[in-house]
Amino acid sequence: MTFTPTQIRIAAWTAIALVLVLLLTLLAPVLMPFMVALIMAYAMHPLVERLAGRGWPRWLGAGLSVALLMLVLLAVVLLIVPVITQQVPLLSKQVPVLLDRLADGLSALAARFGFELRLDISQLRQWASQLMSGKESELLAGLLSSLRIGGSALAALFGNLFLMPIVAFYLLIDWRALMGRGRALVPPRWRESVQGFLDETDGVLGKYLRGQLMVMGILAVFYSTGLALVGLNLALPIGVFTGLATFVPFLGFGVGLVLAVLAALLEFQSFTGVALVFGVYMLGQLVESYYFTPRLVGEAIGLHPISVIFALLAFGHLFGFVGVLIALPASAVLLVALRRLKRQYLSSDLYLKAPVGHNEPPRLP
Repeated sequence: MTFTPTQIRIAAWTAIALVLVLLLTLLAPVLMPFMVALIMAYAMHPLVERLAGRGWPRWLGAGLSVALLMLVLLAVVLLIVPVITQQVPLLSKQVPVLLDRLADGLSALAARFGFELRLDISQLRQWASQLMSGKESELLAGLLSSLRIGGSALAALFGNLFLMPIVAFYLLIDWRALMGRGRALVPPRWRESVQGFLDETDGVLGKYLRGQLMVMGILAVFYSTGLALVGLNLALPIGVFTGLATFVPFLGFGVGLVLAVLAALLEFQSFTGVALVFGVYMLGQLVESYYFTPRLVGEAIGLHPISVIFALLAFGHLFGFVGVLIALPASAVLLVALRRLKRQYLSSDLYLKAPVGHNEPPRLP
């Protein structure tokens, strides 16, 4: 049995894809810092190229770019850490009081409707007090144990945090050389089509990143302003964090909402204040989902937000955190491939020509 050249090429590319999937599955923990560094380098290399075009040494442009990104990430961490450290001690003191107020409010509401409601929340209050009084270290230890992070693995985590900017720095310095070596591996007869495919993919990713950065900035201003108008003292750090964290769909919004509601409970200690904060977040989510993300991201690249969410969940399920990192590039590649397949199909004989012996239906006058 002989195989056609087309069948051989399909089998070869399928084998390559299976090998890549296997390597990603087996080496995911090792690849994670390098994938993060590659994404950092990809996002910053236009700035480095622009600085190099103005006569700056590449090492200096790469160093400044990496330092700027690290400062932004550090600023985000410094915004959120004080919020958590302030809320946990206050929460441990206020939760029992809030539970008592909740029970009294529910009992009063039930009395208005003509029936008696008695809630015994002593056990719940005792459990909350035991959970949050001097148990922070035990909770942290349990969390680390559940994540299977031991002492050596925790050290490896901090080592990776130190390794990623270094790898990104060297990638930025050698970006042109690495791209040139990659193109040299492509057979000459395929280089034009492969380069066109990569250029189109790069355009899709660039539009997505620029649109997403605009959405993050707009939402950071929106949440900070909305929470400040409500009267929340921690409006700026929580609002900025929520806006920047929306880069991860649902997760950033959810974490920001939890922090804002907890801060509102501790500061206002009233249903009205919590409802106003909740309303700000619901309005922000609606505006983001139905206006900003479709207009600034979805329409720019032709990738529906649901497709982005599905890609993140699917790749995250298959490959863990590394899958989340490669979900967007893989989705962009798949989008460009589907566009090209659609163009080929619409120009093919299968679509344009009728089968032999097939009578076309009569045209209406």
